[in-house]
Amino acid sequence: MSIHGELPELAAAVLQPGFVGTSAPDWVRRWLADGLGGVALFARNVESPAQVAALTAQLRAERPDVIVAIDEEAGDVTRFESRHGSSRPGNLALGAIDDPALTEAVARDLGRDLAGAGITLDYAPDADVNNNPANPVIGVRAFGAEPQLAARHTAAFIRGLQESGVAGCAKHFPGHGDTSVDSHHDVPLIARSRDELAEVELVPFRAAIAAGTKSVMTGHLLVPAYDPELPATLSRRILIGLLREELGFGGLIVTDGIEMQGVRRRYGLTGATVRALAAGVDAICVGGDHADERTAIELRDAIVAAVRSGELPEERLRDAVARVRALAAWTTRRQTETGARAVADAAAGAAGEPAVTVLAAPDTTRGSSVGFAAARRAIKVTAGTHAPELPLAAAPHVVEFAPPRNIAIGSETPWGLGEPLAGLLPGTTSRRLTAEDLDGFADRAGQVLTGVADRPLVLVVRDVHRHPWIAETLTQVLAVRPDAIVVEMGIPVEVTGGVHIATHGATRALGLAAAELIAGVGVPEPAAEPVAA
Repeated sequence: MSIHGELPELAAAVLQPGFVGTSAPDWVRRWLADGLGGVALFARNVESPAQVAALTAQLRAERPDVIVAIDEEAGDVTRFESRHGSSRPGNLALGAIDDPALTEAVARDLGRDLAGAGITLDYAPDADVNNNPANPVIGVRAFGAEPQLAARHTAAFIRGLQESGVAGCAKHFPGHGDTSVDSHHDVPLIARSRDELAEVELVPFRAAIAAGTKSVMTGHLLVPAYDPELPATLSRRILIGLLREELGFGGLIVTDGIEMQGVRRRYGLTGATVRALAAGVDAICVGGDHADERTAIELRDAIVAAVRSGELPEERLRDAVARVRALAAWTTRRQTETGARAVADAAAGAAGEPAVTVLAAPDTTRGSSVGFAAARRAIKVTAGTHAPELPLAAAPHVVEFAPPRNIAIGSETPWGLGEPLAGLLPGTTSRRLTAEDLDGFADRAGQVLTGVADRPLVLVVRDVHRHPWIAETLTQVLAVRPDAIVVEMGIPVEVTGGVHIATHGATRALGLAAAELIAGVGVPEPAAEPVAA
């Protein structure tokens, strides 16, 4: 029988709340002293690596082993580089290159940057198999549509990240790839048999577990083959029966944002939290618009009340807390080890001996040399009948077609070709258009081509196959300007244009790589630094 006074501390230990601000709020510091096990950082908490390092130092002054998590996929979804765009290529681009050693190097490089800023858990990689091109929320966040490809890169990413002392987190279990619904808004249905799941969705998660992933994130997904009633986050059959017992995962299970409508709409924040813990979850991620102390109090008190009423067995809560503390201990030990190794390597180098250099957290306005090099390898060019000669001899006009934002991608994160091309080809002009900008115009080509004359034309799209208004406009424009360069910064399902350039994502690194190709001018490299073997 527990002492009831201990329950609030145990309840706080399983929470990973977000908060607003670039320094630690008073309430977070108080909660850390009272047992809060972790926090989750998002773009709103990040200005620079140095600022994040100062923030995490504040947190550790209250609790040295606090888990500091971030949702950093190093692709279109980026929090650590949200203000400038990721200087790494992202998962689909790495899958297109299909060099697991490169994926591991990129993840190792990312891990060193995160560890240098005091971050210990990354909600990455995305282990989904994106075998539904209409998927509105995964897309370029996945390594690809083929299970074995996704598996080998998921494992490589985890190895690289965890070698740097940052825990990896394979998501969104048991697989969010074959959906046409975004779990931020509703509950997606995965209508596959157990055999089909084993052959596709579960393959990368098996690889992640074999690679030693320290955590797995649940998806708010209804998977009737295992549970016809409850989404995976709330399903004991899926979390214990499948993930723990069948797949043999012994690490931390953390929820996707508990405030997402996939679980919140039916059960509420507190109801979803209690049910998730009872089903086998160990940590509750709380982000979105619920980044305040009042929400944390509600969740903590609901957990305590559920234990006292018997709805949540105390033994289950204690098991969850033990897994949280085990991960905290691992991250503390690993970052101490990697820090000591960095000092030793630096000393060896100073003595003239061979050394492995560990990258320090970079100036994110410059970014990752490893990431930029990888991005260049991801670019695929297909020449059409009316292909213009590359590089261009004159400054182009760039038109970027902007589809509705994927909610997982921060609205503050820049993308596109206009800015990087203008930096390489002075005189480049650009314009960004939405569906609303073209609504009501029968002659969309006329609207797009106004003032372009005979200048080179670059048309930039994202997932043209999912957005009829972009496809229709593209068809009209190419009928007039078949020599236009089409740059697809999403999934390259359709190949069109005089030249088609597939970047396999819309990160800053990929945009720069495409701009270099078009301009024939290289972007100055960040300071070259060796990558640990």
